[in-house]
Amino acid sequence: MRLIIVGTGGMAKNQAEHFTRIEGVELVGAVDTDPARLAAFADQFNIEQRFASLDAAIAWGKFDAATNVTPDRAHHPTTLPLLAAGKHVFCEKPLAENYDKALEMTEAAERAGVVNMVNLTYRNVAPLQQAREMVLAGEIGAVKHVEASYLQSWLVSKAWGDWRSETTWLWRLSTGHGSNGVLGDIGIHILDFAAYGAATDIDHVFARLKTFDKAPGGRIGEYTLDANDSFTMSVDFTNGALGVVHASRWATGHLNELKLRIYGERGGLEVCHNPDGSSLRACLGADVEAAAWKTLDVPAVPTNYQRYVDAVNTGSAQDPDFRRAADLQKVLDLAMVAERERREVKV
Repeated sequence: MRLIIVGTGGMAKNQAEHFTRIEGVELVGAVDTDPARLAAFADQFNIEQRFASLDAAIAWGKFDAATNVTPDRAHHPTTLPLLAAGKHVFCEKPLAENYDKALEMTEAAERAGVVNMVNLTYRNVAPLQQAREMVLAGEIGAVKHVEASYLQSWLVSKAWGDWRSETTWLWRLSTGHGSNGVLGDIGIHILDFAAYGAATDIDHVFARLKTFDKAPGGRIGEYTLDANDSFTMSVDFTNGALGVVHASRWATGHLNELKLRIYGERGGLEVCHNPDGSSLRACLGADVEAAAWKTLDVPAVPTNYQRYVDAVNTGSAQDPDFRRAADLQKVLDLAMVAERERREVKV
């Protein structure tokens, strides 16, 4: 598979490292409007073809597929030309800034008949995949209640860098720089984590968003710090379960932790993922009466990157696709409506 990388920032390096380890994948081109960044990236990964514009790359055309690692607001205008050219596309999350644009991209991909996937990276967590299989197999019975959280601490810790001085973090706190806050940045991850793991979809949502004071006057240089820092949601699932979902960047002691608890009529499951690893615990059978939890062994699963390559090579569809990401974006958009209007909204 001949692959080009559109956008050569930090996440592009992560993707390139994954793709270069997959047999049969050749990185044949890179695209970026920043000449120095493009040159450094292409040199690092021995990429011969270098393009200052996507139009130039498409005119060259000697590639099968693309991975779109541009900033969030650039996903829409850069993905549509690739689809029009009949190229398979792997896009970073979120698919677009809002549901309307995400739906337009989805429908364009489906008309083109190409493989389309979104890099919801926590699908790579093997315990999440195992938990879903157990739910689908009926091992915990009908799901009644779901708890999900995504906790980060970079607003109270310098473990990832100093947000007060580094643009990598400052832009994520400013709506004027394209951020939808913690809701837009990691909300899509935890919503997918919850709904996918519980093998259901979200039907209704009520959300509260909170932006905390972080600097005098709410500004640092050119950045107005007005994006939301924390959110909470109560959700109804299509299978009848009730759910609570929340996320924050103020979670002291949690560098980057996702947790999912799924409670059914006959048992419970708990998935935890953090920088130290992932785990799946279960309370099933006779353990239910004793409230005893056991850690389960979980086999490894293919990554999103491997599954994308397999899909392109075989012409088969893979999840999470653009349609899935658009549906999640709709929930995120409606969460903002719920906050603004202080009411529950139907998805």
